[in-house]
Amino acid sequence: MTERILIVDDHPLTRDALAGLLAQNGFDVVGQAGSGQEAITRVAELRPDLVLLDLSMPDMDGLTALPRIREAAPEAEVVVLTASEDEHNLLGAIRSGAAGYLLKSEPPERIVAFLRGVAQGEAALSGPIARRLLDQVREGSARSTIVPESIAQALSARELEVLLLLDRHLGTDEIATRLFISEHTVRSHVKSLLAKLGVSSRREALERLEQARA
Repeated sequence: MTERILIVDDHPLTRDALAGLLAQNGFDVVGQAGSGQEAITRVAELRPDLVLLDLSMPDMDGLTALPRIREAAPEAEVVVLTASEDEHNLLGAIRSGAAGYLLKSEPPERIVAFLRGVAQGEAALSGPIARRLLDQVREGSARSTIVPESIAQALSARELEVLLLLDRHLGTDEIATRLFISEHTVRSHVKSLLAKLGVSSRREALERLEQARA
């Protein structure tokens, strides 16, 4: 199925370049927006599958707009595309339900590959961003936020989030609400992390996590 995508960036040339790249690679670019406020309006009208969102914009920045975009179209996955490696922006975007955080320095072909992965239920993180997020997880002082490196390296950033929420005994519906994603997407992440950990159930995944922590 062709993924329908909305591009949000305050630079028209950047939007047009991205639109051309994505159209050439099989995406259906259904619209563009130049600000966070316009993005909220457009996403409610167009109901895209994906939203490619810049952070630095006039009127309303992407970080402020992101949770409102998720509220307007809960079924849409939002991927941040930015020049910012700021930790506050990274964690804020993830907490607000972003399915990815990509740097504008990424080669075009990698941006396309990341977006295809998001369409299949995967998380999308540029290399430096993934490392920073894993460092945040590892540095957590509470036992419930510590993921041993043997497990952290095997999972994507989103799968790590899901595993930690499973460790807090949250159900599929609660995880979906917490991460601003659908229950179907939660189940997809669970299935993927179980396969990567070589286990067949959530209980076994948590046992594997506890063993690694010991």
